[in-house]
Amino acid sequence: MPSQSLPDVRPVAAWPGVIEHYRARIHIAHTVPPVTLLEGNTPLIPAPRLASALGGGFELYLKYEAANPTGSFKDRGMTTAMTQAVADGAQAVICASTGNTAASAAAYAARAGLKCVVLVPDGKIAAGKLAGALSYGAQVIAIAGNFDDGLRMVRQASERAPIALVNSINPARLQGQKTAAFEICDVLGDAPDWLCLPVGNAGNITSYWLGFGEYFDDGLASIRPRLLGAQAAGAAPIVLGRIVEHPETIATAIRIGNPARWREATTALDESGGRITAVSDEEILSAYRLVARTEGVFCEPSSAAGLAGLAKGLREGWLDVRRQRVVCVLTGHGLKDPEAAIKGNAPPITIEPRIEALLEAIG
Repeated sequence: MPSQSLPDVRPVAAWPGVIEHYRARIHIAHTVPPVTLLEGNTPLIPAPRLASALGGGFELYLKYEAANPTGSFKDRGMTTAMTQAVADGAQAVICASTGNTAASAAAYAARAGLKCVVLVPDGKIAAGKLAGALSYGAQVIAIAGNFDDGLRMVRQASERAPIALVNSINPARLQGQKTAAFEICDVLGDAPDWLCLPVGNAGNITSYWLGFGEYFDDGLASIRPRLLGAQAAGAAPIVLGRIVEHPETIATAIRIGNPARWREATTALDESGGRITAVSDEEILSAYRLVARTEGVFCEPSSAAGLAGLAKGLREGWLDVRRQRVVCVLTGHGLKDPEAAIKGNAPPITIEPRIEALLEAIG
């Protein structure tokens, strides 16, 4: 038989991870091979049904950072922080975490062959995040306190012991996290008009502003976006203008009362002409369910805070995005917090194994 002609398929170069792809823009030591799990290159998903549900009249995209190797945006900063730690000769790393940083640090430390210690608030970490940190082999220490207590302790530990701190106060973290801004511009051909995202320790909003600024300064973007940051109402120190001693919210990833990058986040918001708002747990959960049911995109509750902020601004009338392009950053995967997903939905029904029972059940 004559051979059938194959379709014309063009070879695509393998994605090398953010350090190699943006090497000239990543200001860390390049004396060692990157510690990478091929993070980055995450989808920028058009969301027309979600935009319509929010009132329509604008373009909406979702930067789905859940597609990173450990399921959150933290991998972008961890590849650079861990690579710098190896270049500096570190044998161990430490971080405080509400969950995502713990999982990411544990994975990249395993990749690099380093010991990893993570401090987490006792009983305040979602199951999916704890599972990751444990599975990657980190030494997980629970403290009878919150994230802010943990960050204070790991700072002190890194000053008194030969152990590298890999929280977002480490400047190498920002070098990796800023690449998400580059990717958005690369896909859209320019920066969006608005970027909406959750704000916890404030490293991410700082990083995005750094990345958009670099592209703008180098002529790779014609504008810089306005930033809309969203904090949970029970953990909203920047909105309130004061430290929150006992932050409480269902959005565990942003349950932080004293952000390490507070000053930088305020600068970014001011320079962008943006705004920061507080959203209730109910508003966060509403956005969390809405994005899943309109666009088939599953994120953890904390990730939906930026979307909740967008919805709030549109509903209350203080935000006008008509005929503009908006990107919402979804920072982590829904399976990071499976309990929230299950708790918020009706349980499965049980039927007899008969076709008549099935047809009756589905109406």
